[in-house]
Amino acid sequence: MKTDMKELFENNCFPMSWSEETETYTPQRKDLSVLLAELEEIKNNLDEIEAKQWYLAKRAKLHKEGIAFE
Repeated sequence: MKTDMKELFENNCFPMSWSEETETYTPQRKDLSVLLAELEEIKNNLDEIEAKQWYLAKRAKLHKEGIAFE
């Protein structure tokens, strides 16, 4: 089922200013070294998130098994 944009607007699914352009988009040009540094930061964040997920999963498993933490 295809939803009509006009129908969505009429049903107040969009704010009145949904089509107004508030900012003009200017592409950013970054140096390769800056991009590589940003990529490394993203990788580090992902590693940290994975470690936290593993830790929480381990705690949830122990909690489910009835082992209490102090």
